[in-house]
Amino acid sequence: MKIPNNSLAIIHPDKLRGYLLDVEHKRGKSKAVLLHLFGYTPENWRILENDLRQYHLTADVTAVRETPYGNRYEVRAFLKTPNGRSLLVRTIWQIDTGAEYPRFITLFPD
Repeated sequence: MKIPNNSLAIIHPDKLRGYLLDVEHKRGKSKAVLLHLFGYTPENWRILENDLRQYHLTADVTAVRETPYGNRYEVRAFLKTPNGRSLLVRTIWQIDTGAEYPRFITLFPD
């Protein structure tokens, strides 16, 4: 099963630039350091966005969980990173209650 309406997924730029790729961010720092090692930077954040769309929104869902805010979908798949290496990550997407499209929540190295 794929994430429903995956072609309409929302990935907020600030989630990428200001959290996942920000080595100064209190909670995102460790993720940013890892992503930088694989060639992702705040300057090329669109590459990460495109890779998430290409490799995760097209992959099969590995888990679904109902929350008070909507359905959460977990995807575990590789990213083909800017430096040419593969990186296995889990991404979390949510379709909020009353919404029809998924939004990107976070990414974890696996």
